[in-house]
Amino acid sequence: MATDVEVVSGADEPGWEVDPDDEWGLAIIATVGRQLRLRREAVGMRVPDFGGAVGYGDDMVYKIEAGKRIPRQEYLDKADQVLGAGGLISATWEDVKKVRYPKKVRDLAQMEAKAVEIQLYDPLNIHGLLQTPEYARGLLLMRRPTYTEDEVERFIAARVARKAVFERDPRPELSFVLEEWTLRRPLGGKATLHRQLEHLLEIGRLRNVELQVMPMSCEQHAGLAGGIEVLKFEDGSAVGRSPALTNGRPVSEPKQLRILELRYGTIRAQALTPRESAAFVEQLLGET
Repeated sequence: MATDVEVVSGADEPGWEVDPDDEWGLAIIATVGRQLRLRREAVGMRVPDFGGAVGYGDDMVYKIEAGKRIPRQEYLDKADQVLGAGGLISATWEDVKKVRYPKKVRDLAQMEAKAVEIQLYDPLNIHGLLQTPEYARGLLLMRRPTYTEDEVERFIAARVARKAVFERDPRPELSFVLEEWTLRRPLGGKATLHRQLEHLLEIGRLRNVELQVMPMSCEQHAGLAGGIEVLKFEDGSAVGRSPALTNGRPVSEPKQLRILELRYGTIRAQALTPRESAAFVEQLLGET
């Protein structure tokens, strides 16, 4: 079958691997894949012909139809047009997009979406909610053993999606404490760091956000045991986690939460104020 569509093949094919531990995600992707195969067979198209028409290699088509690959929206839209599905295949994106990110990321995003107050301290990196896509890519590429390009793109997309927390109505109160050294290390290059610092200043101007920097010159530091994350909800409940407490598993018991809040409160008191922190980031920006 002749086609003018450029076929994408091999490792560069758009799509995401299915998380084998995500039962709900596996079920949805398997169902969508089965629908695609049945519709393709119903119109009498072979895989090579269909792949050529939508611009994807045979291997990708087989993987998606077998429920082993999560299709992207453009794939479903092209399939809908080629198979004359009248929008029914395109409509499956509403289900697919709910499982396109790893389960642990979805679970975290769901908690963040319900929280009225979020307190975050990461001693190793600029927190994911604050990262630009370019900075996130630079950070993910540092990982050893290396992520595949597919995994890198999926994690970046997940981090971008989590930023919806900044746009919610009503907006939660967000508090971040950043380590100075994470603001100086040019992961991804100086241009990437420059844009990341500009982004921090933009986020810091939001009324519901407080950014604080822990300077390397500080002689006292209550966060040496590891990162801290505390999410508080409208009903008065809360959940927190830290590698220094229950090996990073989420906790909701009052005693353990009190320890996390005590440590976070002390870290905030030791860090620069939000105004001082903004001035400090501006100074770093001028040096970058």
